Amino acid sequence: MVSEDLWGRIEPLLPNRQQRLRRIGRPPLSDRGCLQGILFVLHTGIQWEGLPQELGFGSGMTCWRRLRDWYEAGAWDRLHQRLLTELHRAGELDWSRAVIDGSHRQARRGGPKAGPSPVDRARPGSKHHVITDGRGTLLAITLTGSNRHDVILLLPLLDAIPHIHGRTGRSRHRPRRLFADCGYDFDNYRRPLWKRGIKPVIARRGVPHGSGLGAVRWVVERINAWIHGFRRLRIRWDIRDDIREAFLERACCVITYQRVRAVC
Repeated sequence: MVSEDLWGRIEPLLPNRQQRLRRIGRPPLSDRGCLQGILFVLHTGIQWEGLPQELGFGSGMTCWRRLRDWYEAGAWDRLHQRLLTELHRAGELDWSRAVIDGSHRQARRGGPKAGPSPVDRARPGSKHHVITDGRGTLLAITLTGSNRHDVILLLPLLDAIPHIHGRTGRSRHRPRRLFADCGYDFDNYRRPLWKRGIKPVIARRGVPHGSGLGAVRWVVERINAWIHGFRRLRIRWDIRDDIREAFLERACCVITYQRVRAVC
């Protein structure tokens, strides 16, 4: 169920729907009911046509269209930025370091931003790439095909971090240090980080007995585990990449909202 607190944050960000000229047919489903249906699909992994009507969710295709329209309007991005702003003003964002990682998921039906996976016998798959602050708060997430190397998304993912305004002073969007595993060990990507004022702390390939960065990187592994906890995101069934990205951003907002409730 969508709580009053969560609905109060989301409702002002949703685009206004076009009013009908004539009141013919059934009345349109409420945005709140559609949001509950979207969350039900996200958590349970059920298909759209399987949404239980007795719970008041309405048509699965209506919920699908609302998810598409709200994603195109940027509602989830704005909600995530507002949640991060609340955490930043409460002093709960750790800008001293950030951690980056990617995670592969099967894409059973293919589609845009899906490619042959080098770790799954060239079966079609997608990757979501995430970056968190030092305390494990999800700052940005993006989607690519499984055949794209993680390091290619390093700089775009940094640029995807929204500008977060505090109570006073300039907005923040850059960490002081960036931690990553040996998959990001390329010197031509270290140099742009130094130019941005970010110190790269990246494991070197071929170093015996590990890099010792696990004591810091565990926060991003925990985020990936939380994302995989949403059944809809364990396997990519959506052919359209915008629907997959909408689900990822919605999960990102849910995770960040839970942290806001815990600390603010």
